[in-house]
Amino acid sequence: MYREKIDAYFEANAGRMTDAVRRLIRIKSVREEPLIGMPFGEGVSKALGEALKIASELEFSPVNLDNYVGFTDINDKETELCVIAHLDTVPEGCGWTKPPFEGIVEEGKIYGRGAQDDKGPAMAALFAMAAAREIEPALSKNARLVFGTSEETGGEDLRYYFKHEKKAPMTFTPDADFPVINIEKGRWAPAFGASWEESAALPRIVSLRGGDTVNLVPHESTAVVEGLDMEVLEEFADMIAEYTGAEFEFEEDGDLIKIRAKGRNAHAAEPQNGNNALTAMLFLLSHLVFAKSEGFSMICTLNSLFPHGDFLGKELGIAMRDELSGELTLNLSQMDYNLTGFSARFDCRFPLCGTRESVAEAAKKALEEKGIGITGTDELIEPHHTPEDSNFVKTLLRAYEDYTGNKGRCSATGGGTYVHGIDGAVAFGCSMPGVDNRMHGADEFAVIDDLITSAKIFTQVILEICR
Repeated sequence: MYREKIDAYFEANAGRMTDAVRRLIRIKSVREEPLIGMPFGEGVSKALGEALKIASELEFSPVNLDNYVGFTDINDKETELCVIAHLDTVPEGCGWTKPPFEGIVEEGKIYGRGAQDDKGPAMAALFAMAAAREIEPALSKNARLVFGTSEETGGEDLRYYFKHEKKAPMTFTPDADFPVINIEKGRWAPAFGASWEESAALPRIVSLRGGDTVNLVPHESTAVVEGLDMEVLEEFADMIAEYTGAEFEFEEDGDLIKIRAKGRNAHAAEPQNGNNALTAMLFLLSHLVFAKSEGFSMICTLNSLFPHGDFLGKELGIAMRDELSGELTLNLSQMDYNLTGFSARFDCRFPLCGTRESVAEAAKKALEEKGIGITGTDELIEPHHTPEDSNFVKTLLRAYEDYTGNKGRCSATGGGTYVHGIDGAVAFGCSMPGVDNRMHGADEFAVIDDLITSAKIFTQVILEICR
């Protein structure tokens, strides 16, 4: 009943919405050290301020909750629907062919870090709020849009928000894929490590480092070795490169050789879509001839526990799957190795059938048997599941089908979305089926027509739930 009015609104405002997305992309909103009044750093706070400014320009009255989150309401009635989006992003990483913080538009796409995750969807939701308010000014219930600022770095923003505001009966986040994601795998991302006495015997591994953040497949790692012959190293690395698909570069400095491995970024929930430069480096180092030492023995052990190409945790002894949510995935995300020890983190996403005993305790046992201990956080996040037969989910799927012509269905994801753990909540958009928006990778982009379609879908949902 609203289709013509919704189409007309976005025909008139598509350019304005596109400009709003570009304004946000131009702000680098990667978490930094906190400043006074800026809990996640200056860039993230600037992005929040800009989003609230855009909301004000659309004649909303947004609220800034101490720079942790911002929110805006469609009216002053009881809130029935909450949409939660985020403005922070992962670091830009390497490999871009477009500027990551300019919001360049080419061939119907907006390029930039955050274009699809999650600044574009956030603006689609905001303009949907404006459209719904214009089309039906007398809605009997409220819809609220929340702008978060630490989705990529632990979710402190929403924890702060829910200390001050109550949960809505219905919640979705446009932080994933269409149609509806109603199952999110659990997550365990522990810190672990070991220490030993330094060995001066040559040749030896002096250092190894890789990984910028725990929820990314490392695209680069660097090692320094001492006492190896460069010619032999290069020849052997060529064979390893062919096997792993990673590239290796070398730089000689006296008796030291710096080795750089280059792979490919991907989200840690989908490690099969990347090429892990850290596990590729472990594979190379463990197959070279170094003097016997505890350090080299540990490199070989780590290679056996996290072999290149094992995305399922088979060698760690935690592989599992179920029919609803699929297979467990495992990504070795970060490592810092020196002459007397190492520290590292991996990122495990496990299905509904997983438990603390079958995931965390089983992995800890396998590590402890090799002299490796958990050194930091041991938090395990349980899987999230909202039944697909709820009236809320049916409303979302119906709107999706109406505006895309595609069959609506529910699915599971390994990526923890913004509503993980919120009762009855789901992820809904904005990536369309079959489109790889390169989220967390180089040249991330949003398809403008897809963002507009998403905004139309969201408008329909708001009107149906709040009228």
